[in-house]
Amino acid sequence: MTTAVQLANRALRSSLVLGAIITAAIAGVGGAIGYAVEGWTGVVSALVGALIAFVFMGVTAASILLGQKLSGGSIASGAFFATVLGAWLLKFVLFLGAMTVIRSITELNSVVALGSVIAAVIGALVSDVIAVSRARVPVVDMIGS
Repeated sequence: MTTAVQLANRALRSSLVLGAIITAAIAGVGGAIGYAVEGWTGVVSALVGALIAFVFMGVTAASILLGQKLSGGSIASGAFFATVLGAWLLKFVLFLGAMTVIRSITELNSVVALGSVIAAVIGALVSDVIAVSRARVPVVDMIGS
């Protein structure tokens, strides 16, 4: 019998796969727009922005999976919340640092990079919604039924 935790893990994995596909599409479209705006500098800027967004999406999924493992499958555990919250705070600090670095690198177009990050984040949210809505995770486990 498949448990709710296993179904949730499957949803996270499908969200990562769908997010990777969406991020790759955004990198391609962003690269084309970046090339039209600023040549190869725009392409590299779009790719850097899409990569940053995908890494952050992966950290989110990884923190949830790790939190489930550390808490023994209970999302009502302090270990689960500490893991997910710690990852969120780490991502916040890393995002501010990444944006500061991108702005300071003169070889990158910060507008194209930030546009790719924003588009990829929206794409990641869409992939999460699609994966979770298709997951059909039960509210309770019917253990012993």
